Amino acid sequence: MRAMILAAGRGERMRPLTDTCPKPLLRVGPHRLIEYHVLALARAGIGDIVINTGWLAAEIHQALGDGHRYGIKISYSDEGYPALETAGGIANALSLLGSEPFIVVNGDIYTDFDFATLRLDKDDLGHLVLAPNPAHNPRGDFSLCEGRVVSRDDHSLTFSGIALYRPQLFDGVGAGVQPLKPIFDQTIACQALSGQVYDGIWQDIGTPERLAALAAEMARP
Repeated sequence: MRAMILAAGRGERMRPLTDTCPKPLLRVGPHRLIEYHVLALARAGIGDIVINTGWLAAEIHQALGDGHRYGIKISYSDEGYPALETAGGIANALSLLGSEPFIVVNGDIYTDFDFATLRLDKDDLGHLVLAPNPAHNPRGDFSLCEGRVVSRDDHSLTFSGIALYRPQLFDGVGAGVQPLKPIFDQTIACQALSGQVYDGIWQDIGTPERLAALAAEMARP
């Protein structure tokens, strides 16, 4: 199995920190944000990782290299700036991801999720990891009903940015900027999107304040 880490965004809400540093390279504790994913994926047995880049792409290349130091192989899907959004970025990288299901994780989250536990039923196109709604997203994104992701008014869960997809989910996604939400909506309508709730450590590090809060939490004895 292969994996993709999404790292192409500008990180507008994280400015001014991201004016000179890509958001996934911001350091918290002993590692950069993106390194926690690289290390966790390696522990899960994922030896081939694709990283999409856009804003300050060269810095990500330089920081992570070819993955040798982590015991894995890293390939890059360079999008330029502005980036292609999530679906466009994944579709752009499909030739690097192969024909089997692959993991995708946002480069700007912090979690202790075990990627080795992800599973995808044969009739599903995708499987989402959902988390209880955080304070910054009280309305949520989706709900879960008997293991199926559903969209309704009382969204009780937030998409964590962790998922397992079949390449076929992106059939018909053209070149250029493409958001992921319409693809989710279509797949939900076809009842081909499963999900799970993760109650462990998960944080969306989207602002300097959340980054500082995580750093303070990690510094506690």
